[in-house]
Amino acid sequence: MGREGGVYESAYRTGSARAVRPRPPRRDAEEADAMLHRRTVGDVMTEEVVTLRPTTPLQEVAVLLDANDIVAAPVVDDDGAPVGVVSASDVLRHETGTPDPQGQDGDDEHAWGKARARTAGALMSSPVFTARADWTIPRAARELRRRHVKQLPVVGDEGLLTGIVTRSDLLDAFIRPDAEIRDEVERDVLGRILGLEEGAVAVEVQDGVVTLRGHVPGPRLVPVVAGLCQGVDGVVAVDTRLSVDRPG
Repeated sequence: MGREGGVYESAYRTGSARAVRPRPPRRDAEEADAMLHRRTVGDVMTEEVVTLRPTTPLQEVAVLLDANDIVAAPVVDDDGAPVGVVSASDVLRHETGTPDPQGQDGDDEHAWGKARARTAGALMSSPVFTARADWTIPRAARELRRRHVKQLPVVGDEGLLTGIVTRSDLLDAFIRPDAEIRDEVERDVLGRILGLEEGAVAVEVQDGVVTLRGHVPGPRLVPVVAGLCQGVDGVVAVDTRLSVDRPG
């Protein structure tokens, strides 16, 4: 059993044909939800954060965002506390003279001030909405949605920046790892339900796609295996490359 080139692989050998038993209950939604609620922002956040200072020139802001391939960066004060956020769209609107489509620039005076901005402090959106490392994943997701933002700086007890959490970080928490999918296919589908022995049916999982290679006792078992695998949480698709054993 091993992983090569990002593909998780193992194998099960077919034994004597057995009647297909009803599939045992998978981990139910309540258990999965409980596991998700045990994960926190601290588990998924990025700790090494690209930050700006209020005095950072806008040209430097654009260079930092582009060089680090990020869509926004928090602006921190001398103590390291976040005081605002500057996004790539902020910089782009400033350079092109395009108004904020969501009307977040506020009144005309504030919008005019942003139009004349030369530093991150003058262009940033403030106050900044923050998260805590002990927040659950669902709580952070709800806050992102409520605030209509794509990321939240994470602060500690003193209000100082400790990390940043993005929509992508939270989405990754909902995506089941390939290794976990493979383990369930092996344990429940091939082993406990179908009674297949280790050796001839290889299981590979990559990006949620399950590929099965090997032999099964009869042709009717092929769609059964595919259907059971498709029912495993996190499976995107099933590729069955199975042949049928001929009677000896």
